[in-house]
Amino acid sequence: MPEQKLSSRHPYLNKMSSVVAIGGGHGLGRVLSSLAFLGERLTGLVATTDDGGSTGRIRSQHGGIAWGDLRNCLTQIIIKPTVASALFEYRFGGVGELAGHNLGNLILKALENMKIRPLEGINLVRELLHVRAGLIPMSESPVHLAAQLKSGVTIVGEVSVDALEEIPRNLLLIPKVSATPEAIDIVKKAELIVLGPGSFLTSIMPSLLIDEISSAITQSNAKLIFIDNIQQESGPAGSLSLADRIEWLETRIGKNRLNGIITVPTTYNDLPENITVLKQILSDDEVEYRHDRNKLSKAINDIVELLNR
Repeated sequence: MPEQKLSSRHPYLNKMSSVVAIGGGHGLGRVLSSLAFLGERLTGLVATTDDGGSTGRIRSQHGGIAWGDLRNCLTQIIIKPTVASALFEYRFGGVGELAGHNLGNLILKALENMKIRPLEGINLVRELLHVRAGLIPMSESPVHLAAQLKSGVTIVGEVSVDALEEIPRNLLLIPKVSATPEAIDIVKKAELIVLGPGSFLTSIMPSLLIDEISSAITQSNAKLIFIDNIQQESGPAGSLSLADRIEWLETRIGKNRLNGIITVPTTYNDLPENITVLKQILSDDEVEYRHDRNKLSKAINDIVELLNR
């Protein structure tokens, strides 16, 4: 769909000078691709705690930050694939050292090994792929997600947290890391901040565990919305109700900070009156658990309209 035609359907979003979307992996990538018409006015703040798949193998063998979610977001923003984007997303088959590795992860890791700052490495790849939206890692230091259980045991690693059979008592980052400075600046300037969709505990929460980021969100004048998943999550987060998840968010961003929620029509909610809830059918026609880009961008525009009344 031509950029001008797409953007003309979103008058409230089109007036905004800065929109920040926070999350990781497929969910954040979907939001960024749905709002790609905003160009340089859109920034993704990406979780860097992944330790599974190709990313996990690279981290365990060579250290460094988690590149997988950043790579995923870069390629999802490109709705019409190019040779460059196909190359960046290429995954090696067969057996041996390279089997299962994603070339984009290896390229980003190579830039890191060359002592190029992670954010600068991302910007180099953005130029190669002609991606106009910004992408910022939540931190440029290696970090792992951890969960403290009710028993007092601490489980370390995003994959391990996702595999839990109980809701953790709380989450933390090991080690404690600082936010990427540009992440704080962009949050402070944002007119709209979007949380989700995606894995609640392992994609949405990690960035909020960095005090500088959560404080910047709390103090920001931006409208803050949460986009719910279309289907119930697997893993421990699947047993959290919408109200439970809002409580988890509020432990980091403060009470009454969240302005709006986008969710599906079947969701039962018992939420504070200060939160505007927009219920719409948002499923992609081909993959029902995935948000349709056009429906999602319209829903975001619609809830911004409601919040400005």
